[in-house]
Amino acid sequence: MNSEPVNAYKNFKLTIEYDGGAYHGWQRQATEPTIQEEIEKALMTMAGVKVVLTGSGRTDAGVHAYGQVANFLCETTLTHDVFQRGLNSLLPRDIIITACAEVPETFNARYDVKSKTYHYKILNRGLCAAIGRQYSWHIPQKLDLSAMRRACGHIIGTHDFKAFEGTGSPRTHTTRRVIHADLVKDNDGYLIFEIEGEGFLRFMVRNIVGTLVDVGLAKSTPEDFKRIMLSKDRNLAGITAPPCGLYLMQVNY
Repeated sequence: MNSEPVNAYKNFKLTIEYDGGAYHGWQRQATEPTIQEEIEKALMTMAGVKVVLTGSGRTDAGVHAYGQVANFLCETTLTHDVFQRGLNSLLPRDIIITACAEVPETFNARYDVKSKTYHYKILNRGLCAAIGRQYSWHIPQKLDLSAMRRACGHIIGTHDFKAFEGTGSPRTHTTRRVIHADLVKDNDGYLIFEIEGEGFLRFMVRNIVGTLVDVGLAKSTPEDFKRIMLSKDRNLAGITAPPCGLYLMQVNY
């Protein structure tokens, strides 16, 4: 005798690529559009019940991602490939689920994170870009890449990054461990700031980039950069780089 399949309680891990330009960040908000809200709406359409996404962490308004990770628990007979295809058919074109996998119920996209990698893109040439101008920070003055790289060396390791913290940050302390930091230049005038860390303060990457640019423009030196970091004084650091150049590249578990 045939019977209907019984729903099973499952945990799904999503890897998400998105253009953050039209959204007020990752985290669901009451009045502004967010990435989390868009995916949760699509999940509710598929699952027929309210589903809550747990993200690896927030990205701010206007910030992009190639490798954001989230998970959700759902009582369903649907498989991971059905969820991936269905979500991509329902989501706006600036949000793509690049992978969906069923994972153990114990997996938590936020609390199981080991490190994250961010890239920040700077267009360093006289002319702005006509195509793709909304995805980088245009700085027409020539930047001293060597000096900026020397400054990068000062942030590797475990340090108090209070000088690079945005106001209103929810945190218990400002000490973080940076595993890797460097600058890479391509042939089209773009500089890519690469940073991997175990965790980041609010606006930390963008504030570091703004302070590195001061070094590149000879407004300060690599040694000044180190003194600013050690001062724990946000007022001494550079401006907050615009969100359009920041990308969450990968979350490591």
